[in-house]
Amino acid sequence: MPSTSVPARRRYAIVGAGHRAGMFVTALLEEHAADGEIVAWVEPNPVRAAVHEARVAAVLGGERPVYQPGDLEKAIAEQAVDRVVVTSVDRTHADLVSRALRAGVDVVVEKPLAATAAEARQIVDAVEETGRDLTLTFNYRYSPRNSALREVIASGEIGRVLSVHFDWALDTVHGADYFRRWHREKVNNGGLLVHKSSHHFDLVNWWIDAVPERVFASGGRRFYGDDGAHAQGYEPTAAERELNERGVDPWFLDVDQDARLAALYGPEAQAVDGYVRNRSVFDAGITTEDTLGLVVEYAGGPVLTYSLVASAPWEGYRAVVNGSRGRAELEVVERGSVEFGDDGRAILDPSLTEAFAEDPVRPAGDRLVVQRHWERAEERPIVAVGPGGHGGGDRLLLADVFGTPADPDPLGRAARLVDGLRASGIGYAGNRSLETGEPVRLADLGLGTDLS
Repeated sequence: MPSTSVPARRRYAIVGAGHRAGMFVTALLEEHAADGEIVAWVEPNPVRAAVHEARVAAVLGGERPVYQPGDLEKAIAEQAVDRVVVTSVDRTHADLVSRALRAGVDVVVEKPLAATAAEARQIVDAVEETGRDLTLTFNYRYSPRNSALREVIASGEIGRVLSVHFDWALDTVHGADYFRRWHREKVNNGGLLVHKSSHHFDLVNWWIDAVPERVFASGGRRFYGDDGAHAQGYEPTAAERELNERGVDPWFLDVDQDARLAALYGPEAQAVDGYVRNRSVFDAGITTEDTLGLVVEYAGGPVLTYSLVASAPWEGYRAVVNGSRGRAELEVVERGSVEFGDDGRAILDPSLTEAFAEDPVRPAGDRLVVQRHWERAEERPIVAVGPGGHGGGDRLLLADVFGTPADPDPLGRAARLVDGLRASGIGYAGNRSLETGEPVRLADLGLGTDLS
């Protein structure tokens, strides 16, 4: 059995040195520098590893070695690693997480847990075999707006939950980007139902504190690719024609416009592994769905209706929770429109949504409304908990991952393995339903553990 003692300052290996690693590297260099240090990189592309290494060396000095994924166990042994952070391509999670656990270290893994149910089972088996700790990073739980809705439901104010409707819109900056990069091939990540929607399913599972049992899914690739809506008589809007007249193609991402993307995915990195970060969203061969709808049945009776669109003109979500005593409605506008600056560049950074906060129709921001039977609706305040992404929520997540939370959390935001299995399991069941046209029970996925 592993030791129950926790090192005062853990030694970390970062497994996967793409863009996703950035949040964890920053945390260990800044707010959680006293909790841990990066001692190794496990990454097949030395150019990408060098980008992150340069940041660490500028702060800590020295030099951290780069290992190939096949040498993960060697990295753990030679660098006396206590814990690894896995931020690699989703289809590699099962192999890397399982091997790290069996090499005797704890693991932090980016969502989703794994790309398929069979791969998730590999991780479950490794956890049960080793008894090591596995931490999942569901950062949406920590966002104040989502915590506020959880508080309303948990208080019993709207009674027993009967149904949830959850509508998520990915815009033509964020949503389109999934079809430029490795996510465009479903084999890499299980599609958006697993890679992206597992975040959303986890929120619902956590909000209503219920266990998903059966899923029916419908949808497909409707907009992107060489035969989607854009290729079938698509009529550009006036705004798109104006951009074209300025020499701007709103569907193209120029990685050279972003210094960080250029360093990670520019010609030097491409020369190593051939990975092209900015392929056309209208290429042939795209296999990831962009338009999806699900019905999810939960133990005890609640039902979820869920939709995801990856080609919307704005970004955000609406969650409606119907209870036996009333209803709670959360509306979140993360970006009210996709706009381009005078330099012809799309405004990519979600933190810049404040630029659109004065939009009288769809201002960026959050709104939580609660209404009980025979009462007037009441808007509830949503208060940021500090600086940083998701209204300070990312800082709370990182405190759970790397440090010690200051106080017990009555909302139970720290995710367990079973939470990851429930969330990804809805996606796995949804994918099987898309294939068969039939509803699928999570109990039939062969995940290797009880989800209740």
